[in-house]
Amino acid sequence: MILTKILNDKVDEVAIRKKQVSIDELHSLPYFMRRTISLKDNICSSQSGIISEFKKKSPSKGWINESAKVIEVTQGYSSNGASGISILTDNKYFGGCDEDLISAREYINIPILRKDFIVDEYQIYESKAIGADVILLIAAALTKEQTLLFAKKAKELSLEVLLEVHNQDELSHLNDYIDIVGVNNRNLKTFEVDVNISIELSNYIPQQFVKISESGISSVDTVLKLREYGFKGFLMGENFMKEANPADALGNFIRGL
Repeated sequence: MILTKILNDKVDEVAIRKKQVSIDELHSLPYFMRRTISLKDNICSSQSGIISEFKKKSPSKGWINESAKVIEVTQGYSSNGASGISILTDNKYFGGCDEDLISAREYINIPILRKDFIVDEYQIYESKAIGADVILLIAAALTKEQTLLFAKKAKELSLEVLLEVHNQDELSHLNDYIDIVGVNNRNLKTFEVDVNISIELSNYIPQQFVKISESGISSVDTVLKLREYGFKGFLMGENFMKEANPADALGNFIRGL
């Protein structure tokens, strides 16, 4: 199963990183002290709610846009009306790196979600140090106890938390430290995508959480339909990244809304 392999590799990767840079050293990095920007507030005040993603590669599709330049694309996303930007920092499976987020942070002033597989508290300190505003916690990758521990630590560091779920059972991971609930329409075990997953789960997500839908969204009609079920945000990556100019694709999509 691909998720299990990704998580096992991530545990090994983080063990190496912890030896290279200590938490004390992360504390000393310039972005660690910056004031974070609220993705939750941005989504709620945005007309589009689009969180556009910088993703060059995926395990299911291979390279999507190998030559994409992170500063160019994310600046374009920002100027074309994105509510927030998601940046993949996993290298082996998604072709990303921490430097992508660090580079983008210097040029944009909207919230950045660090999209990675969080398996260790260390990565939360790391997320803060590289300039992220939000971390992703994947219910399918964590125990409820880990989700609570990691979400609480994120709040201590003034980071927002996006909890990603795919089924009703995973909603048991919700806790008071979660800001946003993202329904991933992609099954991480099979990589099959079905937007109806968001619709099916919409009534089970408590009202205090901002709801977003992730994966498989490619049309204005889909966004409009999901809004009817209470979704405020829409995380879209491949739909824009497969185009020669992802930022223009985002702009055209938002104008269509």
